[in-house]
Amino acid sequence: MLVLILAYLGGLLTILSPCILPVLPFVFARSDKPFMRNGLPLLLGMAITFAAVATLAAVGGGWAVHANQYGRYVAMVVLAVLGLTLLSTHLADWISRPFVALGNRLSNRSASKGDSICGAVGLGVATGLLWAPCAGPILGLLLTGAALNGASVQTTLLLLSYAVGAATSLAVALLIGGKLFELMKRSLGAGEWVRRTLGVLVLCGVAAIALGLDTGLLTRISLASTSGIEQKLIGAVRPAPAPRPPLRVGDPLPVEGEFPSLAGATGWLNSKPLSVESLRGKVVLVDFWTYSCINCIRTLPYVRGWYDKYKSHGLVIIGVHSPEFAFEKNPHNVATAVKELGVDYPVALDNGYAIWRGFHNEYWPAHYFIDARGRIRNHHFGEGNYHESEDVIRQLLTDAGNHNLPSGYVNDDHRDVEAAPSSDSTRSPETYVGYARAMNFVGGRVSRDDAGNYHAPKALGTNQWALDGRWSVHDEYAELDRAGGSITYRFRGRDLHLVLGPGTDGKPVRFRVSIDGKPPGADHGMDTDVDGNGTIDSQRLYQLVRQANGTGERLFEITFLDPGVRAYAFTFG
Repeated sequence: MLVLILAYLGGLLTILSPCILPVLPFVFARSDKPFMRNGLPLLLGMAITFAAVATLAAVGGGWAVHANQYGRYVAMVVLAVLGLTLLSTHLADWISRPFVALGNRLSNRSASKGDSICGAVGLGVATGLLWAPCAGPILGLLLTGAALNGASVQTTLLLLSYAVGAATSLAVALLIGGKLFELMKRSLGAGEWVRRTLGVLVLCGVAAIALGLDTGLLTRISLASTSGIEQKLIGAVRPAPAPRPPLRVGDPLPVEGEFPSLAGATGWLNSKPLSVESLRGKVVLVDFWTYSCINCIRTLPYVRGWYDKYKSHGLVIIGVHSPEFAFEKNPHNVATAVKELGVDYPVALDNGYAIWRGFHNEYWPAHYFIDARGRIRNHHFGEGNYHESEDVIRQLLTDAGNHNLPSGYVNDDHRDVEAAPSSDSTRSPETYVGYARAMNFVGGRVSRDDAGNYHAPKALGTNQWALDGRWSVHDEYAELDRAGGSITYRFRGRDLHLVLGPGTDGKPVRFRVSIDGKPPGADHGMDTDVDGNGTIDSQRLYQLVRQANGTGERLFEITFLDPGVRAYAFTFG
């Protein structure tokens, strides 16, 4: 219920976002008609259509996005016709005839002929297809949860709650606008002027959407205008776990729940299938991770160290690999990563997120500590608190009757990509390249799932990035269609990582990195040399920059010398 309320409040805030501007003319086009027969059906049609399309886009793959693009084209034609009918009554009489036959009269004709509920719903459906609200924190949270949890009634209800919230704020604006238009017509006799002005605004709205302003410029402005409010709402309705006081050895550990089933695993590495029953009597650490996640990679040395140190004293570690990107669902890719990362404890492949949902987990990485009786006694999300976590392991082993445990803590002197992040609190945020979760992109309009030519601007602000060359941008990644394309990013931080992979043909892709227009030299990452050269030969996280001194702001550019590369996400350290 709290998440439904959060979704509804997020929808309400949409009215404050400039990205709603292209939709407003379509809504106000019927502001002078009875609300119950026109405004309300229009808004309901808009909300239901958006919820349906967003559900499909979140869980149904690229075909649904293509279907929505075709629907947008049809909707733009329909709404352009609406704008023309508002501009000319003669044109309205002629154009509206086939729409009358279809029961979708979009012209502003007489009340007896034009106040069709079916027509209002049809206009709402068209508007819902066109509506591309900004992916602010709340909608991003909903779409990410939908993608992880799959199609469900809950997914659709959350998206519908968001859409109903937006429709509510639009309804208020429509009611106020309707009263204002009535007053203008009574006092000024300006009915025809209002009608034509609405027609112009409708056509401007169609033009704005056709030019991609609703998903480009207006999206960037909107994120700046409402994301802070939305983040506060998220924090109020679903606050982040409060930091715990440091655990002292011997402090009692609360019982947080029972060990959920492992039966949902789609495969196992380094072990035969394990079950909760077979693990009774053992202390178990369940580690949720995915192999391209930099935060997970930086925790692995500790998890490996705990396994090596305590496995002969009754500790079992299970790495639950819950993928973030589609390529991480490939068992061969995971097996290769497990070998390269030196993971030799059991790994459960959780491609269906069954184990993830069983733990009600929401984080990578996440550690759950389970006692010998099969009860969850502690947990930790993200990096850090390694000594406290090892104390929990030792306490649970001691409670299970294991004594003479090795002393000290696992070594924390790790290098290369596994090294701890810098202490720079202003370092750049994780940034996705695919359009589903992209932010701070400044390279113009994105042609979703289609090839397009992109041109990087001459200057970038902090944390802004751009594509250059011919790219096809998909929900999870951008794929380079021609050699010579590049990605630029003005970042802050010591380290810059980029999740990359070759194309469908699997051919290696050569690249060259520069920092502030020059070869990286001593600031090169482990996957580049001093001249910035490197090769992409598998789908994984690549460390491209590690600044030798400091964490200052730099301009990063990676140029690909071969086509076919897929770029997924930036992370920083």
